[in-house]
Amino acid sequence: MILDDGGDLTHWIYKKYPNMFKKIKGIVEESVTGVHRLYQLSKAGKLCVPAMNVNDSVTKQKFDNLYCCRESILDGLKRTTDMMFGGKQVVVCGYGEVGKGCCAALKAMGSIVYVTEIDPICALQACMDGFRLVKLNEVIRQVDIVITCTGNKNVVTREHLDRMKNSCIVCNMGHSNTEIDVASLRTPELTWERVRSQVDHVIWPDGKRIVLLAEGRLLNLSCSTVPTFVLSITATTQALALIELYNAPEGRYKQDVYLLPKKMGKTKVGASHYLVPILSCSFF
Repeated sequence: MILDDGGDLTHWIYKKYPNMFKKIKGIVEESVTGVHRLYQLSKAGKLCVPAMNVNDSVTKQKFDNLYCCRESILDGLKRTTDMMFGGKQVVVCGYGEVGKGCCAALKAMGSIVYVTEIDPICALQACMDGFRLVKLNEVIRQVDIVITCTGNKNVVTREHLDRMKNSCIVCNMGHSNTEIDVASLRTPELTWERVRSQVDHVIWPDGKRIVLLAEGRLLNLSCSTVPTFVLSITATTQALALIELYNAPEGRYKQDVYLLPKKMGKTKVGASHYLVPILSCSFF
């Protein structure tokens, strides 16, 4: 069995040791990026074993992506910058579950939050939740914080970075470290200054600097902690997916990408976790 996050292990085995798939019964993938790669393999007819898409399970989407990021975005920013959120102008790129969590947290702390989104339904949700929908180019000169949450690459380009105001904070809450074009900043005319762990100032020739957190890697995994309750929900979902694929009779799952049965998520993951706070409260 393969338990993957981002599809990196799966891709590595496909590239280096493809014969290993003769002994592998299935793949369980946690992230949106990895799931996208699995669907690409499936569409091309190159997926050798059944795969379970954990990222789109309701327990992963609502708890890990939404509620966990709602807390960890503030924790990560506080630990790295000691900033005050009230009155700050923030643009959040992407209004999926991660983006929703980030926006809700920052709005609750008094920040002025803008959203960029290309999906019409998610864009409409952002408007209905009270956020102003913009294009990144429209606000890049004025915002204090830029947060990427798309799972895509080069969302924030060198052109955007050049136009940011002095001391703008740039960070990523999406899957990989390619949402911000950090590679374009490693040029002779720009100076990098490490001011503390996971915090770099990138300085332009005119003295302007941006504050880059975790070199564009995931802020909440690099600079903060994650609530154990949420980790337990995600880990339980992954474990159930592994068990389901491993114990499935031959022929139930073909060489394709599947979702964890919704009933399993509700009855086993949901019930086992909502009983924890109920039981703990009953002692008082």
